[in-house]
Amino acid sequence: MSGVAPDDVFTVLDVGGTTLRVGAYDPATDTLSRVRRTPVDGMHRDPGAPVPVLQRRVVEQIVREVAALTGGRPPRALGVAFAGPISAAGLVLAAPTVWGRRGAPLPLGELLTERTGAPAVVVNDLTAAAWRYAASEPGDFCLLTVSSGIGNKVFRGGEVLVDADGHGGELGHWVCDLSPDAPLCDCGGRGHLGAVASGRGVLAATRRAAHADGAAFRGSRLAVLCDGRADRIDNRAVAEAVRAGDPFTTEVLRGTVTRLAQAVTGVFAAIGVCRFILMGGFALAVGEPYRRLLVAELVRLGCFGLGAGEIDAMVSLGEADDDHGLIGAGRLLAARTPAPSSQGAS
Repeated sequence: MSGVAPDDVFTVLDVGGTTLRVGAYDPATDTLSRVRRTPVDGMHRDPGAPVPVLQRRVVEQIVREVAALTGGRPPRALGVAFAGPISAAGLVLAAPTVWGRRGAPLPLGELLTERTGAPAVVVNDLTAAAWRYAASEPGDFCLLTVSSGIGNKVFRGGEVLVDADGHGGELGHWVCDLSPDAPLCDCGGRGHLGAVASGRGVLAATRRAAHADGAAFRGSRLAVLCDGRADRIDNRAVAEAVRAGDPFTTEVLRGTVTRLAQAVTGVFAAIGVCRFILMGGFALAVGEPYRRLLVAELVRLGCFGLGAGEIDAMVSLGEADDDHGLIGAGRLLAARTPAPSSQGAS
């Protein structure tokens, strides 16, 4: 590890709905190394497994990955970015994308400390990602992720705004569609923003539109990418079609972005955050066209007191990588963990 002693680095993990990432973070140089990615042993690998079984599998997988990275030695400290609401004590309250509908709360921080022999800090994945951007953002900001789900976190006054029970930053579970046939969220609720405007939500909406208006679909760039078959539409094709300026696909996406823009205007109006950073696999795959669509909807809806140019300036794209949780968890540990001394870390 370029001459860095194992005791000087942190072990960091990012546990999402489909992928687990693990790596080593060096607080002295603010660098990440030895990153490994593997499918999560969650519901997407075994949809029929009971929640307690999936919880045990995920814990065992984390312990294995930590041991593989450190050669079996206890890490200096363990930082885990996890996809779900987390209490201040490291209790996972829910994990809709990892093990589905709500089961019993999982004391992940306590379990990992016992199993690895190292102090473990477990935070929501977006809380960790916010710590990544806190180093470069001069003021308060709201982080928005649009991937398999939707989430947000507000960073203000040197901390992420969540209470001790992990409440806050769950815009993906705001009910934005009250119709009886509204899309079903992973958590079991209907009409949640994440079910409507996430990558999965956009995919479902695009397929519905292709079936409902076959002529428009067949004349689109998207149809060329999918051999004219609606059942072959995937998010990669949707993103490529929007980037190419395809009117059919862009209009479908605009309809979902409108819901996200409504949520953003609510955050802005409620607490006055004037900086929004977009991240997440789907939003970043579409890229600048996604940002422009969101800005256009924000301008149309209006952000009280701001002009079009100011609204445009307040929305930007995040870094185009998947290291947000890892780097953020490392920076969070660096802020909370005493530096090692000749007598050893306390």
